[in-house]
Amino acid sequence: MRYGILSGALWGLDTVVLAVATALVPFLGADEASLASAVLHDVSCALILLVYMGVRGRLGDTWRAARTRSGLAVVLGALLGGPIGMSGYLVAINNIGPGYTAIISTFYPAVGTFLAFVFLKERMHLHQVVALVIALAAIVYIGYSSTTDDATSGSSLVGVLGALACVLGWGSEAVILAWGMKNDVDNETALQIRETTSGLVYLLVVAPLAGVLDFTFHASTSLGTGVLALAAVAGTASYLFYYKAIDTIGASRGMALNISYSAWTVVFTLVLTALAPTLLDPTATEPASLLTSDTLRQVGCCVVILVSTVLAATPDWRELRFRRQTAPVG
Repeated sequence: MRYGILSGALWGLDTVVLAVATALVPFLGADEASLASAVLHDVSCALILLVYMGVRGRLGDTWRAARTRSGLAVVLGALLGGPIGMSGYLVAINNIGPGYTAIISTFYPAVGTFLAFVFLKERMHLHQVVALVIALAAIVYIGYSSTTDDATSGSSLVGVLGALACVLGWGSEAVILAWGMKNDVDNETALQIRETTSGLVYLLVVAPLAGVLDFTFHASTSLGTGVLALAAVAGTASYLFYYKAIDTIGASRGMALNISYSAWTVVFTLVLTALAPTLLDPTATEPASLLTSDTLRQVGCCVVILVSTVLAATPDWRELRFRRQTAPVG
């Protein structure tokens, strides 16, 4: 349980720090910013994991695992969750905006839960499904409330298709990883295979095809990329906990806890906006008030999300009761 909660909290932190990075030169105002930051983020995660596994003397384990059937399955999961899922996410943002993209992409745990039921025979009780639906509804509300009426220059159809690719990619990734980690691959090795695959495909295939390779290389030595690397540290830790959660409690429950990142993102954003408003909004001149009606509604939704995701990941809710410890008799 705690691994899933930590994965959500750290991914929320990763998201906020990444937003800070993209508000800096050379990302600010650049058309290539979204995709280039995704490339640099996954490449940074791969390098961090290379050092992490190297220090622990486990690079040989990764090489051996990558040549197994389960390792190849993890590679497939990496392609679905990384270049395919994330690229779909970015395409959707560019065409229908971040708010509507967040609403659609939120449903990846529902797709993953269904796939886990079909292929892994994982079961969720009715009360868990209800809790998951409540969490998704709260996330949809946050996404809807953050949308604007600003028109986008892209295609609505392309945007929706991109968001659906994201949902299918992220949802199927968790199921494939759960299957792979039941056999020859442990969660840390699976993560290194995943991030290395994703980083290489982004750098060697996606970036050149999208025409952002030159921008990515020029941005790599900037302050913005240094901040982005800090986001990658949080992201790598989030992934480590996420994969551990999938390995220990299954894909369905792991995803249910991971989507709490939506709530943590709001919390970290509110705190950062209050303490250092110019980091996320260079035009801000004073700290934002945390007592507005919109903020209070968002905080209320965050509480609903956090509680509901814990309930969705707990088969027997009686396990959550706080019981008074009594001294042994005799």
